[in-house]
Amino acid sequence: MTSTRQEQFLLLINANKGLIYKVARAYCSDAENRQDLIQEVIIQLWQSFDQYNDQFKQSTWIYRIALNVAISFYRKDTRRKSISLPITDDRLLTIGNDEPTETENNINQLHQFLAELKELDRALMFLYLEEKSHQQIAEILGISTTNVSTKIGRIKEQLKRKFSTLTT
Repeated sequence: MTSTRQEQFLLLINANKGLIYKVARAYCSDAENRQDLIQEVIIQLWQSFDQYNDQFKQSTWIYRIALNVAISFYRKDTRRKSISLPITDDRLLTIGNDEPTETENNINQLHQFLAELKELDRALMFLYLEEKSHQQIAEILGISTTNVSTKIGRIKEQLKRKFSTLTT
């Protein structure tokens, strides 16, 4: 690649780094692993930069690659965690006694519920929470807009049921 292509790539990454960070945050709670995931996304974007088809919006292309890399990374991480030994409470260092607010608790609970979803459903809800249109979500995930609507409705019902069991 010429330096002009490299400059174009760096401009693209800088313009869309928030999108990349959001995808990484949605799939990886550990800061170190999240940095590894971000690096992997950027590598994959670089490797496919020459094949970018400008009939798609750049953000759609980036979402597609970032979500595919994140899902693959998540699968590897899940396998790695299943063979690791858990850290016991007596080995953890706790700092401060600040109690989280109700809103923070609800957000944390939502993240936990979303983490329990199937990979495609989690990607779909991530895009929905990013306020992407059903059409944009369909393009990014490669499914129909009808399927997007149906899945969002079902997942929202699931989440409502989970939240209602917490309050009862």
